[in-house]
Amino acid sequence: MSATANVRSDAAVYWLALAMAPQLGPARARKLAQRFGTASDVFHRSLTELEAAGLHAATAQSIFGGTALAAAEEELVRAAAAGARVIDYDHELYPPLLKQIYDPPVVLYCRGDAEVLSRPAIAVVGTRHPTPYGIGMSERLSCDLAAHGLVISSGLARGVDACAHRGALHGRGKTVAVLGTGVDYIYPRENKKLAEEILATGGAIVSEFAVGTFPAPQNFPIRNRIISGMSVGVLVVEAGEYSGTRITARCALEQDRDVFAVPGNVTNKNSWGPNTLIKQGAHLVATWEDVWEQLPADLRNRLVPAEPESSGQAGASLFTGQELPPHEAAIFRILKADESTQIDQLVEVLDGKLSSSEIFAALFELELSGKIRQLPGKNYVKTF
Repeated sequence: MSATANVRSDAAVYWLALAMAPQLGPARARKLAQRFGTASDVFHRSLTELEAAGLHAATAQSIFGGTALAAAEEELVRAAAAGARVIDYDHELYPPLLKQIYDPPVVLYCRGDAEVLSRPAIAVVGTRHPTPYGIGMSERLSCDLAAHGLVISSGLARGVDACAHRGALHGRGKTVAVLGTGVDYIYPRENKKLAEEILATGGAIVSEFAVGTFPAPQNFPIRNRIISGMSVGVLVVEAGEYSGTRITARCALEQDRDVFAVPGNVTNKNSWGPNTLIKQGAHLVATWEDVWEQLPADLRNRLVPAEPESSGQAGASLFTGQELPPHEAAIFRILKADESTQIDQLVEVLDGKLSSSEIFAALFELELSGKIRQLPGKNYVKTF
C-alpha cells in the first residue's frame, strides 16, 4: 500500500484531503468518492486507478502519495486550535438542504452549535450601504422571523447582513454567518463583537475555506451559494444594480429556492435589486407574514417560536413591555425606523417641552440602551 497506511479512520480527514487536493473542486471530489465507494476508499486506490478516473497528474499524485492527507491532518489541528470542527459531506450535521445544490462544499468549518445548520433557515441579504429604511426592515423582518423559529442566515458583511444577524439576536432566535474567509478570520473587523454574540447565543459561524484564509474578493461570490443553498428561501432587502446580492438571488433561483424581496422607493438606487426581482416574480414582502405564508404547511407546523408571544402582539419586538422615562418616550415617539430625523428637527418639534440638554441626555440614554441608532450628521432612527 502507499503512504496512506497510517491514515485516520475519521471520515472528515478524507473529505478534507479531497478538498485540499490540487485542481479538484467540490463537484469532482464528490463524484470521485461516489465512484470508488467512499471518500476513504479514494485513498486506497492505485495511481493508475486514480489517473484512469480522469484526475490530473498532480491531483492523482497528491492523493496517492499522501500529500493531501498529510495536509488535511495538519489542517484539522489548526481548525481545532481555532475552536472549529470540520463537518464533512457524509456527517449527520451537514446541512441537508445544502446537499441538494449542484456543487455543495465537501467540508464545512464550523464554530458554534453545528446542530443549528440543520434547522430551517431563511437567508436575509442586501447592500453594504443600506438606507435607514433598509436597516429598519432588515432588523424588523429578521427579528420577527427568528422569533417564529426560522434560523436567519447571512454573510456577516457590513450593512444588511449585519442588521439581519442583529435582528435575529433581538428576536431571541438563532443565526448563522457564512464567511468568505476562514472561520477564524472575522471580516470586517468591526463585526467581531457581533460574531461573538452569534456564538454566545447558540448560533454558528461557517465557511468552506481553510483556517486563516484572508478576505480575497473572489471568495465572497463563491460563499453566496452556501448562504442560499442552506436556506429555504432568500429575502433581499436593498441592493443596487451591480450589488453582489444579485449573485445570491441568482443562486437561489438556480437552486429552486423561494426568492423574497422588500419593495423600495423607485428613486433610490438601492431599490433597483428588490424591485427588479419583484417584477421578475419574487414574492413581495412587507411583514414577516408574507414570508411565513409561502412556507410549506408541514414546515410551519414544525417551527417553534423562540419565545412565546404575548397576547395581541403581531410580531417580535425588542422593546415590548418596556416603559421609558417621559423624556425618552417623547423622543422615541417622534423617531422612525425607516426614516432618519435630524437633531435640529427634534429640537424644533420639542421646543417648549424639552430643553436642548434634556434632548441630548435622552438621546444618549436611548442610544446606549440600543433603542435608537445615530447616523452621520446627527441623524437618528429607531432600531425597531
